[in-house]
Order: sequence, then structure tokens, then C-alpha cells
Amino acid sequence: MTLKASTGLRNYMLATGSAKAALADGFIHIYSGAEPATADAAIGGATLLLTIYGDNVSDGLNLAATAADGFIEKLGSETWGGTVLATGTAAWFRHVGSADTGALSTTQPRLQGTVARAGAELNLSDVDLVAAAPQAVNYYTLQLPSF
Repeated sequence: MTLKASTGLRNYMLATGSAKAALADGFIHIYSGAEPATADAAIGGATLLLTIYGDNVSDGLNLAATAADGFIEKLGSETWGGTVLATGTAAWFRHVGSADTGALSTTQPRLQGTVARAGAELNLSDVDLVAAAPQAVNYYTLQLPSF
């Protein structure tokens, strides 16, 4: 289990700005099925189970104004969640910029990781999602490794 950053996100952070800026107003897509080998790869045959929004309905996600100790959290004033689109077992996610289509890309900012009840990059209270049910993401934190 390792959080994977796309080439687009890494290049943006090296030359242009922050992860916070690159992912501003983006979304978290949660999938069942095989996780792509890299965050640059297309989503393949995975099934989109859920999209997480900043207001549970349509607004993009935003991260906090400041970071501390190498961590940045979700913006506290946003209520992250969404309505499950399809019944299935959540296996992996992508946190993407607002323009991402899921196609092969080395320019789109993306973070990709696993989903589980515990010990994953994104932990949910239950990974067995049921269509039309609400799903919240109460805690979300990004961390950069020490160099």
C-alpha cells in the first residue's frame, strides 16, 4: 500500500505550485476492480462506485489553508461525501483535479491509493458499498515523506 502520485502532480509540485493548488476543486473517485499500476494509467475496467464531493452533491474538494508537520487535511468547513452510484466493494481511489477524465495522462494531477476499513490510504467504515446509500469521508490527510 503506497500512495501513488501522477507524473502531472509531481511535475506541478516541482515547478508550478502545491498539491493543494493542483487538486483544488477536484474529486475523489472510488472504484471496485483492479487498481492501475500507476496514477498515470487509465482506469481500465474498474467500476466507479462513488464520487466524493465537497458538499456531498456537486462542489469540488479543497484542502486546508495550512499544513503542519508534513501533513495537510481536508478543509474543515466542507462536508465531504456523496451518494453511492453502484453496489460493489471499494478497492481503490483517485483524488483528481476537476478536469480529469480517467484516461491515460502524464499531465493530470492525481493521487491514487487503496481503500479499506483500516490501514489503507483511504479508510471507510465499510468497503461494501450499496447503490443510493450516502457515504461520508470524515477525515482525509495527505502527507509528504521526509527527504
